[in-house]
Amino acid sequence: MAMSREEIFQQVQEVLVDALGVDDDEVKAEATLMGDLGAESIDFLDIVFRLEKAFGIKIPREELFPAESLMNNPEYVSSGKLTETGLKELREKLPHTDLASFEGDPDINKLGDLFTVNAIVNYVENKLQAA
Repeated sequence: MAMSREEIFQQVQEVLVDALGVDDDEVKAEATLMGDLGAESIDFLDIVFRLEKAFGIKIPREELFPAESLMNNPEYVSSGKLTETGLKELREKLPHTDLASFEGDPDINKLGDLFTVNAIVNYVENKLQAA
């Protein structure tokens, strides 16, 4: 049986509460994992593992959180900003993420702000629909 978006959100919320030790009411759709919920890069592995278990899906490395491969490629980053090629790659890797505000100022220091609760819900929803 297909899950509703609300059911997916509730399950993602539970995963993030367990993984990050935050309260339910902190995990809002627009909350950023790093800025609002205090996630660190090591937490992303735990979150991916917990999402795979909770939803019975496989999440390939770098598919949900691809920042590392982007930031370490000089073709994608110049003077602390993503290049047009880097933005194109980001759009391809993150179709589940709203990049509108980031594209206006593609500062790599703001890359973490793209990883929101809503982006995870979109990702899981797309994964479940494709299964």
